[in-house]
Amino acid sequence: MENTEKAPNGVNLEALIGTVTAVKSDPSLARFRFRAHNRWVAGAHSKTTIQGFYGTGKEDSSRKNPFVLEGDEPPVLLGGDAGPNAVEAVLHALASCLVVGLVYNATARGIGIDSMELELEGDLDLQGFLGLSKSVRPGYEGIRVICRVKSSATDAELQDLWTTSQEISPVLDIIRNPVPVFSELKKV
Repeated sequence: MENTEKAPNGVNLEALIGTVTAVKSDPSLARFRFRAHNRWVAGAHSKTTIQGFYGTGKEDSSRKNPFVLEGDEPPVLLGGDAGPNAVEAVLHALASCLVVGLVYNATARGIGIDSMELELEGDLDLQGFLGLSKSVRPGYEGIRVICRVKSSATDAELQDLWTTSQEISPVLDIIRNPVPVFSELKKV
């Protein structure tokens, strides 16, 4: 996206500063609750609908239409390939979260970003998911992220932005640290 004075890096700087100022003066505005509803279609295929959420002290209804995310498996994993599988979706979530953190912080610091690309890879041993080995975890064994940025910023400035984006990334935090998950099954 082309940088302009009104929206450097495609970010409304005035709104970004306003958000930070509002949260500083009233930390309760920082509390959010995001929601997703998933419906199984068939086989490995399911659809997740995302629309409303709670944030800034109230229910948000700004999204007029829901986002629908398809999840499936590739044929080699017995799926119909209607969408990325769940662990690929995690890579997408991590990439988009790191991009937001880097771009918002660059904008706040007056640093222009001309282009950015992230490449992510995750290693997974199916023995854990298939229940064939209790010593193999079902999730990723490791994730690698390479970020390529074109900018007139110095190498030190870019490295600081990259470090900051990792330190503040909710998705990276979710991946790196255990999160309590409460689940229940209800028969209908």
